Amino acid sequence: MSYLIQNRKPASVFRFFEDLCAIPHPSYHEEKIADYLCAFAAGRGLACYRDDLHNVLIKKPATPDMEDRAPLLFQGHTDMVCVKTPDCDIDFMKDGLTLYTDGDFLRAKGTTLGADDGIAVATMLALLDGALSSHPALECLFTSAEEVGLDGAEGFDYSHISARKMINMDSEDLGIITAGCAGGLRSTLTKTCARVPVMGECLKVSLKGLFGGHSGVDICSGRANANKLMGRLLAKWQKAEGEAHLVSLNGGSKDNAIPSICEAVIVTADAEKTTALIEQTAAEIAAELAGDDKGFFVTVTPTEAPEGMFSATDTAQLIAILATVDNGVKEMNYNIKTLPEWSRNLGVITTTGDEVEFVFSSRSAIESRLDASIDELDTLARITGCVTKHYSRYPGWDYAPVSPLRELYARAYREVTGKDAIVDVIHAGLECGIIASKLPGLDVISVGPDMRDVHTPDERLNLASVEIFWQTIEKLIELM
Repeated sequence: MSYLIQNRKPASVFRFFEDLCAIPHPSYHEEKIADYLCAFAAGRGLACYRDDLHNVLIKKPATPDMEDRAPLLFQGHTDMVCVKTPDCDIDFMKDGLTLYTDGDFLRAKGTTLGADDGIAVATMLALLDGALSSHPALECLFTSAEEVGLDGAEGFDYSHISARKMINMDSEDLGIITAGCAGGLRSTLTKTCARVPVMGECLKVSLKGLFGGHSGVDICSGRANANKLMGRLLAKWQKAEGEAHLVSLNGGSKDNAIPSICEAVIVTADAEKTTALIEQTAAEIAAELAGDDKGFFVTVTPTEAPEGMFSATDTAQLIAILATVDNGVKEMNYNIKTLPEWSRNLGVITTTGDEVEFVFSSRSAIESRLDASIDELDTLARITGCVTKHYSRYPGWDYAPVSPLRELYARAYREVTGKDAIVDVIHAGLECGIIASKLPGLDVISVGPDMRDVHTPDERLNLASVEIFWQTIEKLIELM
């Protein structure tokens, strides 16, 4: 294949990344990437282990001059968050991405780029392909289904790994060494609704133009949640309508992404009056929004509902969930004033037949707060006639006061850039916590090149930072 990125270092990293972008790899559908990785290993005579979850471990022996050094584990995930703009017709199950450069950034047309975490995969492939002339034994773990609950990391058999030093490459800021993260869980509230014949005029309310973002690292950015704003619109309409009826609710696409779009079909006794009320409320919201969300808009158009409308009681309960459930940052960390301690994101709403499902992502480094999130959602479910399910719970990753690997990476970064790296703890889920719990004594850090607006169609990778990141990895191995 022909490659977009030319005359850039590290050439092998960019080449492998473009190869990956040509292979569809949404969460739970990493089999084609796993096939690619296994073929890569076989073609180079490298030991390779693949499990039923499509996790892949590839090992490369040490060069003769570093056989006495401890093995080093690199790790990243093979799935990507698949989000596209409304006018993009890509099929993420079948189509590769269309890449383009925008100044010093690499982007994908109309979609997420998947640099989270494809750049980690590409970096590991370059290491395994012999880009370094001197290195210790390398173990490269490619995990699956990270974006939907860290499922691959949770299910892997770690008896295949001997290293006790690990570099996770799922971070998005070049000059930052991540040394701890929040835990989290997914939850669903599912309500089965009664439908009755439509009596009134049907309107489709479409809310679009919000920026969205990552439900962990962007949760305190002030970006609006489309599902919650729809709740505000519907609550205002319900108050004016009296007996309100919904036909459907659909919003967002990923529980770990702040939703940027939401759509509701409603039935009203007075379409003109309702349209004016919704447009007025939308204008009030637009005046409140700032920065990234300035593209917000709402349209109201006539439609039909042959399937019937939800009962007034069920509609009232659905709107109550939307309007009242806590969303966003619930508490900030007492010691680190800029770090969220506890958050919730209403990421997805889906109507299928008579069922409406709400999908939440809750995060905290404190297990009791995750328990509290479960209790809160269970309580809300009881009073609104929903059934709850809680799943994909994963532990946080505690900050280690002493980490030789962290100090070594900081030294390498300083020698490459002349700058000091920042050590940070983040409010997002990383696989480090799970892997550290499976490998006692593991010394682990998370690092990566500069990426911006991951989990959105504006995701972009800074090309120059990839070279600096690669040089830092080279220097770290040299210093081992």
